[in-house]
Amino acid sequence: MKKYTDSGKKDTRSGFGAGLTELGKTNENVVALCADLIGSLKMDDFKKNHPERFFQVGIAEANMMGIAAGLTIGGKIPFTGTFANFSTGRVYDQIRQSIAYSDKNVKICASHAGVTLGEDGATHQILEDIGLMKMLPGMVVINPCDYNQTKAATLAIAEHHGPVYLRFGRPKVANFTSEDQTFEIGKAVMLSEGTDVTIVATGHLVWEALQAAEQLEKQGISAEVINIHTIKPLDEAAILASVKKTGCIVTAEEHNYYGGLGESVARTLVQNNPVPQEFVATQDTFGESGTPDQLMAKYGLNAEAIVKASQKVIKRK
Repeated sequence: MKKYTDSGKKDTRSGFGAGLTELGKTNENVVALCADLIGSLKMDDFKKNHPERFFQVGIAEANMMGIAAGLTIGGKIPFTGTFANFSTGRVYDQIRQSIAYSDKNVKICASHAGVTLGEDGATHQILEDIGLMKMLPGMVVINPCDYNQTKAATLAIAEHHGPVYLRFGRPKVANFTSEDQTFEIGKAVMLSEGTDVTIVATGHLVWEALQAAEQLEKQGISAEVINIHTIKPLDEAAILASVKKTGCIVTAEEHNYYGGLGESVARTLVQNNPVPQEFVATQDTFGESGTPDQLMAKYGLNAEAIVKASQKVIKRK
């Protein structure tokens, strides 16, 4: 299998900040709004360099979404920034009515997603956001895997016309994708080819999937690893081509198994080529306070869990 090297751990939220900073220089229509979390969302440089295009709305997330929708009418491309919980659950009505239903060109940028938010606990660790957002007609849902890919995704969504949900995280994680990559919305990335089991992963679980594939290789199991950075629109062709070869699949995500990547994959399979599937995801539960590593281990969101799921699904073929 192809080997990947961590070039140095970085947080994906900093990848968003770097992308936003670059957009500030290259696209004068890009504006940024934040709900009192400038430092957490790494929006400092954009605010410093383009104060006339930055709007601090305070802890008023619903108002932020309404302002963003309005700004699009004048041709602006608004990027909203707050935690994933407050970017979705708190403002779902405003997103549905003012952004999705109205097909407004708003980029909803959400940090601190999943349990890797860590010590802030269950009230801040949203594990339902992908499901909430993918069910909205016309909404693109993106969950990049590392710093480099998050930066590339941030640049790419500015060129896409229509509402986008961009999900990223708080902790420093492996940075292993190419620095000069081109991000293509809706196009999965083949990371390592294999013949025995397909592993499709998104976000922080992509690196864990690669580590799992290395462990499986030592057991004589050839795993194909695919990075599904875009959950909607889903690259169904890539998934179907892979399972045609391997005959089984494991989905891995830092999200509830209801409504997430796994369910989208299951729908694709049942409509086209039903094969055994195992889910690595949270099991219909809220999170709790703890370090990111502790929580990922407790809730079965790591390489060890992916290895076990792969072994199980292969036996079901």
